[in-house]
Amino acid sequence: MSDNDFAAQLQAAVARHIGAPGTIYELNRLTGGANKTTWSFDADIGGKRLELILQLSSMVATDQPNPLEGITPRVTADEDARLMIAAVKGGVPAPIVRAILETSDGMGPGYITERVAGETLATRILREDQYAKARGIMAQQCGRILASIHNIDLATVPFLKRQDAAEMVAAHYKIIDFYDFHLPALEWGLKWAAENAPANARHTVVHGDFRHGNLIVGEDGIRCLLDWEIAHSGDPMEDLGWVCVKTWRFGGPKPVGGFGAREDLFAAYEKASGQRVDPKQVRWWEAWGSVKWAIGCLRMGIRGSEEIGIERCAIGRRIEEPLWDFYSLIDGRD
Repeated sequence: MSDNDFAAQLQAAVARHIGAPGTIYELNRLTGGANKTTWSFDADIGGKRLELILQLSSMVATDQPNPLEGITPRVTADEDARLMIAAVKGGVPAPIVRAILETSDGMGPGYITERVAGETLATRILREDQYAKARGIMAQQCGRILASIHNIDLATVPFLKRQDAAEMVAAHYKIIDFYDFHLPALEWGLKWAAENAPANARHTVVHGDFRHGNLIVGEDGIRCLLDWEIAHSGDPMEDLGWVCVKTWRFGGPKPVGGFGAREDLFAAYEKASGQRVDPKQVRWWEAWGSVKWAIGCLRMGIRGSEEIGIERCAIGRRIEEPLWDFYSLIDGRD
């Protein structure tokens, strides 16, 4: 499909779902990943120019069965949009959904949201002077945002896959068995995680990927939380641990995303949620997060070799870094 044809299709969808005439300006493709593709654009709606984002599913239908299908959580484009709508209603700074595409739009599964200005690159957020004030308040903001996510009524998002700690570890055992990749350090990490997995945890909506790269940040702090596609229902402490995983600190000196202290994150979460944080439980999720990301590096590297993609192959080479972080953490080092 030509760029002009695509823009015409998008204009028709905008006019139908948001408002006429829907004329498209500044259409730019931002990403083209294996799961979804993203464009930014402006549209004329009733004489006003709206700043919008289009996300389309990149998943290609195939007759070949996927042995790993459903092992880890993933929502469809429609479910993704519905979850963000529920999140916004719950006070979470999620993208505001303006349209969920239908089959008749001819563009495949996807949705249109309002565009939020700000920075997503961790290195800039952690190092540039203009974000100094933001860095001072972001740990508390994370605590409040996560409390709002975990307060979303699960009955409003029944499509979320349920996966607690033990189930998640078991799922990742299946992944390394499928790839027949039995690195001793990784095997021991999985064994440790299985033997120490928290049981009888509170059960809530979990974002699943709450970290740098998925946060739009301005000088006033966090403005928007992106990428809800691996959301699920499970232990809410998972989100608090994931944002502390050393990989997501990007060289920053502090444990919460490189910018904040765990104590500030926990205190803000407890105040906003009315629920007590068990630091040992969060610590397990933080340690497990490094093991899980090591397996993520493995999968990225294999996909990169299949697609001859340098970026994913480079990520695959980093499998030993999160494993080192895991061993350091359980050995009492931060």
